Amino acid sequence: IDPPREEAVDAVRVSKKVGMKPIMITGDHRLTAVAIARELGIFLEGDVALTGEELEGMSDEELEQLVDKVTVYARVSPIHKLKIVKAWKKRGEIVAMTGDGVNDAPAIKNADIGIAMGITGTDVTKEASAMVLADDNFATIIKAIERGRWIFDNIKKYLTYLLQCNLIEIVVIGGGVLVGLPLPLLPAQILYVNLATDGLPALALGVSPPDPDIMRRPPRNPKESVFTRDVKTFLIMIPLIVAPILGWIFLTSLHEGGLSVARTDLFLTFVFFELIVALNCRSLTHSIIKVRPHKFLLLAIVWEVLLLSALISIPFVREAFEILLPSLHDILIVTGVCLSVMVALEFIKVSLARQKSLSLRPR
Repeated sequence: IDPPREEAVDAVRVSKKVGMKPIMITGDHRLTAVAIARELGIFLEGDVALTGEELEGMSDEELEQLVDKVTVYARVSPIHKLKIVKAWKKRGEIVAMTGDGVNDAPAIKNADIGIAMGITGTDVTKEASAMVLADDNFATIIKAIERGRWIFDNIKKYLTYLLQCNLIEIVVIGGGVLVGLPLPLLPAQILYVNLATDGLPALALGVSPPDPDIMRRPPRNPKESVFTRDVKTFLIMIPLIVAPILGWIFLTSLHEGGLSVARTDLFLTFVFFELIVALNCRSLTHSIIKVRPHKFLLLAIVWEVLLLSALISIPFVREAFEILLPSLHDILIVTGVCLSVMVALEFIKVSLARQKSLSLRPR
């Protein structure tokens, strides 16, 4: 008589889309449980429904062989939940278990992620769990998964941005000193690049909206570090591409215009290059055309451009940083490098997407 919540039906559909397998465990009769599970989309043609009595008569090995086909458990007691959790874990799966009663605590504690009900749950169950649902709603679990993926993605974005920019600075500045060249950037210029240019864009990347496909991806390996394949690719490829270009700009400007011109060109190129990288790090997988920079990132970029314009326009500030008023030639150099970096970043994204699609293609 009590119909399933509409948001629960949607949540089950989304959970299956992201590679999760929802299982119903209930004390109700098998026919009732199967009927509701069908309505929710949990029980499909070919699935198996087990009762507590049937579960009791099965060995752990027998259940382990059958468990991936069972989507409904009816007339079971809370202690059977522990047997189900162990069977799934033996198959190497990551298991989340929900519950509210004291007897649910062992299964919740044994699961990889125990989830207690915040309204109807007992204190014992809440203590044993890793997550407490304040609204006792299954759909909230899906929202929590989306938020977790979102946070993990944003950590990758700002780490990739900061690390690749700083790696290039180390290679260009440190490499120039090691080969006996004059210091490519003065301490004040380096400080400006690191504090002013890196700061706000990195913070903006940390609060980026989620990528459009965030809930269409398969689950990631829980042992996988934040340095995933895409992060490593950016950290290797961008310094390899950009560092030689920046080194060439410094050497050419040093030969043609002197040390002050060379430092000015390199300083401006560093600033605008890092802003371009920030725009592209809005998404590590999607093109900047498909996933456009969000409001906070654009505001951060505009602020940095205005700040640099003030630095260049005010004579005594410009003299304090020991840079020159840029010429048309300088502006063209900066523009050319920024366009090259943008093309390189987009090409890397396309290559990563192609590799990912090939790895997911059934064989």
